[in-house]
Amino acid sequence: MVSFDYAPAAAACVRYVETALDKLLSIFLRLFIRHGSLTVTTAAGNQYTFGDGTGPAVAVRFTSPSAQRAVLFDPELRLGEAYMDGTFVVEQGSIADALAILMRQEHIAPPRWALLPRAARYVFRRLQQFNLRSRSRRNVAHHYDLDGRLYRLFLDADQQYSCAYFENPDQSLDDAQLAKRRHLAAKLLVQPGNTVLDIGCGWGGLALYLAENAGAHVTGVTLSKEQHARAQQRAIERGREQDVDFRLEDYRDVAGNFDRIVSVGMFEHVGVGFYDTFFRKAAELLRDDGVFLLHTIGRSSSPSVTNPWIAKYIFPGGYIPALSEAVSAIQRARLVVTDVEILQLHYAETLKAWRERFLAHREEAERLYDARFVRMWEFYLASSEMAFRESDMVVFQIQIAKRKGVVPQTRDYIGRNEARLRTLENGVSSPLRLAGE
Repeated sequence: MVSFDYAPAAAACVRYVETALDKLLSIFLRLFIRHGSLTVTTAAGNQYTFGDGTGPAVAVRFTSPSAQRAVLFDPELRLGEAYMDGTFVVEQGSIADALAILMRQEHIAPPRWALLPRAARYVFRRLQQFNLRSRSRRNVAHHYDLDGRLYRLFLDADQQYSCAYFENPDQSLDDAQLAKRRHLAAKLLVQPGNTVLDIGCGWGGLALYLAENAGAHVTGVTLSKEQHARAQQRAIERGREQDVDFRLEDYRDVAGNFDRIVSVGMFEHVGVGFYDTFFRKAAELLRDDGVFLLHTIGRSSSPSVTNPWIAKYIFPGGYIPALSEAVSAIQRARLVVTDVEILQLHYAETLKAWRERFLAHREEAERLYDARFVRMWEFYLASSEMAFRESDMVVFQIQIAKRKGVVPQTRDYIGRNEARLRTLENGVSSPLRLAGE
């Protein structure tokens, strides 16, 4: 019997496939990357440079052929996974620099094969965001019930986990987050004795601010056990148990009527199929002369889908709305939009500060979890920052009422209220600390 050695043929076949995939990757990237300077070393060792040579030079390398293939055919999901797994390595610059180049390209469509997964995600987006009460609790726990020490590594002293409001480019993160709370309170037109509902109250910073500086009685609701416990503790520490009531409760189960409603960074977790439920509940809870202020991440383009990597690893069940989606649901609830402000780059600067603080405490984060988690979190902060800096992500602050005439006819009152609140803060606010202390 004659035996055959298939190994050389198999090796040649593998080399042929790798060469073909390298060429396909280089053709696509050469068409896609028109600006910047990105050098890519493939898993087979071939090196290609793309862009017009402008800006900082960035160099990346694939260490695994399978990771390279996966990124080529589904980049939105697989690039983040490859970075987490260490099979996509940044050798010059940072992952933020690499993502900045990738997101900065204009008017270049992704390859046709990458459109198929996106189309499927759009078709099934309502199913993926079918956030009933039990699923909402699991989604919230996935992200917000992580070790509280993690968030203290990179957030400001008040642990505000939403877009800050930078009044000037040199403002510190702590001051910008205080300015955000002040800006929201000014738009809410809170009067002493007003009842306020804070939907998605986080660690309680805004609720405590409204109680301390505006004389409000605040009910804060959250689905995060970690946030609820910390918010309650903060209220006790500051002697505000009579003014602030923190509850572990779904917004759909809240009862009563409120003079003011505020929701910051929570609407992104509602799910597009539950927008009508959300705003109709708000209409039910809001008094006839009340004001509702919604602060949410939004997209300046048309309705789309959640980035699949973000949905899988960071915010399951989440979705960033287009303004048209939010406003149409508000109108169906027979509510009136009285003001819309769009914060364009404020969140990019917020995320930059978070990313820098997180990386400064990288070793501590790795002790809390592991190196893969740290790479995941770095990719999350970097990709989010670049989405706000380079793509269509913005922040909407939508002021809502049940009828006209509830808020002043001009916006001058916002500045006046901010000035008044700033004076009150000087006598009330507690000292700030640095992140990680």
